[in-house]
Amino acid sequence: MTTTNNDALRSEESLWMVQVDFPTDGPFGDEMAKGYAELAHSIAQEPGLIWKLWTENSETGEAGGVYLFTAEEDARAYLKMHSARLTGWGITGIRGKVFQVNRFLSQITRGLPSA
Repeated sequence: MTTTNNDALRSEESLWMVQVDFPTDGPFGDEMAKGYAELAHSIAQEPGLIWKLWTENSETGEAGGVYLFTAEEDARAYLKMHSARLTGWGITGIRGKVFQVNRFLSQITRGLPSA
């Protein structure tokens, strides 16, 4: 039986979050959505990815994302690959971290569905 991303949210297995941000001059808003739609479709196919939230702040000149993965090795591999991709695009000042998710507290604060 194939496990879906929603099944992973409901199981008791560990979840892993990747947080990435970096300085940028844009694009932001609708222009960002149009410019990075193809990249978003590619990211959606990454092994172990449950979801990604795209982040942007045009006032401070920052962008990035928060990702949820089903396995630590997938989270770490993605962060390594994505950091290299951003560096290849000439982006510097990349900050990336991997965290294990505390399911119990996240369920209380509606970050994850209750089991």
